[in-house]
Amino acid sequence: MAKYREYSPKQTRQLLVALSDQIQPGTIEYSINYLVDHHVNLSVFDSRYCNDDTGAPAIDPAIILKVILFAYSRGIISSRRIAQACEENVVFMALSADTRPHFTTIRSLLN
Repeated sequence: MAKYREYSPKQTRQLLVALSDQIQPGTIEYSINYLVDHHVNLSVFDSRYCNDDTGAPAIDPAIILKVILFAYSRGIISSRRIAQACEENVVFMALSADTRPHFTTIRSLLN
């Protein structure tokens, strides 16, 4: 009779993940991250935000742009699926600096 290792689906493990280590040189996510940070002028978005004196700080448009571009490179075009990926996929977490943008925030940049 075959012997198998015992396992339990209820076991827990804590994993430490450095998000900055998830964006490796030579990958599409690295290229997107670099291009948005160093070569894209995002000042056009400044006029869309009117929260200087009141309101909560907005998520930086650079983060949203990185997430959208990476999602599109993976064939993900739904703002809800992009938001879900920011909660479940470590590369999306790294690109979004673990900000977990809401799908309406992602959609607003697309309009």
